[in-house]
This record gives sequence, C-alpha cells and structure tokens, in this order.
Amino acid sequence: MSKSVEVEVVPVDDFKPENRPDSREDGVEVPLNRINPEILRNLIADFVTRDWEELGDSHYTLDDKIKQVHCQLIEKKAKVVFDLATNTCNIIVNK
Repeated sequence: MSKSVEVEVVPVDDFKPENRPDSREDGVEVPLNRINPEILRNLIADFVTRDWEELGDSHYTLDDKIKQVHCQLIEKKAKVVFDLATNTCNIIVNK
C-alpha cells in the first residue's frame, strides 16, 4: 500500500539552491516548524511503513514508530529533506 504526501513548495526571493550549503544530492533540509503537523505525521508514517514487512514480528505499533522517528527529528538525529530533482520529501539520518 503506497501513500502519497502532498508538499507545497513556497518560493523564496533570490533562492538559488546551488548556492546554499544545505543543497546537496541528499536534498534541502526542511525545518520542522515549516511543516504542517498533520503532513509531518503522514510523512513519518509513510517513512516507517515503507519497510514494515522487514520489521518482522515487531513489538511496536505504528504510533510507537511514529513517536520514535518524531523524537529523532526533534533531537536532530534525523531530518526532513526535500529533493529538488524529484520534488519529493524524505527523512534521512542527520550526519
């Protein structure tokens, strides 16, 4: 089951991705406070369910996994990135 997450890109005057330090092939970081809470939850849910079958007999619920990833985002262990080439969002480990 595939889920789609709608993301609205709001252009910023004089935005030049190639000149930004956070513009790399892993995407442009999106600050959490700029993401609607419901959209963020849907993005995290999509992220944690992508490989759900690989989790096997997990003792965690979907809500547990969403809370874990949300905490990692708050603690800056992970971040939301927007890929300018594909116009998609993803969650990646913060380096």
